[in-house]
Amino acid sequence: MSLQLNAVYAAPAHETRTFSSPLPTLPQSPTTSDRTAFLEALRTSVVGLQLDINEFLTKKMDEDNKASGKLAAEEAKEEENYGEEVVEED
Repeated sequence: MSLQLNAVYAAPAHETRTFSSPLPTLPQSPTTSDRTAFLEALRTSVVGLQLDINEFLTKKMDEDNKASGKLAAEEAKEEENYGEEVVEED
């Protein structure tokens, strides 16, 4: 039996996308080193999936920004001020 680590992206008006990464199988009676190797593989798979998902979402954001006509300068300003309160000066 092969194991897979899966993450599913689904959003309104977008296609559903599944991200997968294979995992090694554990023997019937795993040793401590078998378990350690499995956990290392799991951690590596999680990090890999995170990178794949971030890349996919970044492309989606770029597509959405282009579709909405948002200028690169506006986007850069939003990125610079992300998470901070911005007080507009008059």
